[in-house]
Amino acid sequence: MRIVLVRHGETEWSASGKHTSVTDLPLTDRGREAATALAGRLGDFGLVLASPRERAVQTARLAGFEPELELDLVELDYGDYEGRTTKDIREERPGWTWTDGSPSGETPAQAGARVDRVIARALQADTDTIAFAHGHIIRIFAARWIDLPAERGASLKLDTAAVSELGFERETRVISRWNVTMAT
Repeated sequence: MRIVLVRHGETEWSASGKHTSVTDLPLTDRGREAATALAGRLGDFGLVLASPRERAVQTARLAGFEPELELDLVELDYGDYEGRTTKDIREERPGWTWTDGSPSGETPAQAGARVDRVIARALQADTDTIAFAHGHIIRIFAARWIDLPAERGASLKLDTAAVSELGFERETRVISRWNVTMAT
C-alpha cells in the first residue's frame, strides 16, 4: 500500500506567505490550473481523503476525486498568527518558526497526534490512499510516517499543488517521492 499526499493549489495567502489554517480561502486561478493538471495523473485509490477546507476539497475535485472529509487533515492551527507572515511575526518574536507553535494555536506535536490517527486509518484500510491537505500538516505527516517528531517536518520543503508519496521498502516506512510538481 502507499499513501499519496497532495498539497492544495495556490491561494492568495499561500502566494503571499501568510500562514493559513482556519481561514477558508479558495484557490487562485493559478491554483485551479495546477490542481486541474493533476487530473488523470495520480492513479486509483481505495481511500480518498481531504481536509474539509475549501482549498483542499477544491484541489481534490479538480484533480478528479470526490473525497471523504477528514478533520484530522486540517492545517496546523496558527492561533494568533493566522494570516500573518513569518517576517511579520519575527518582528515581535525573533527567530520564530512554525515548529515553535503559536499563541492560542496548536503545537506540531498536537498536530502530529492528529496525523497519527490518519496514518492508523490508512494502515487499517490496507489500500492505496490519497489525501489532499496543507503544507505544514503534510510535512508533519511525512515526519510521523518515518517515526520522527512532528517538528522534523520542517526539513521537508513543500510547494503548492505538489504530490508526495509514502510507502514501504520491505517493512520499513519510507518517503518514496517528495514535492513533485507538474513543473518538476
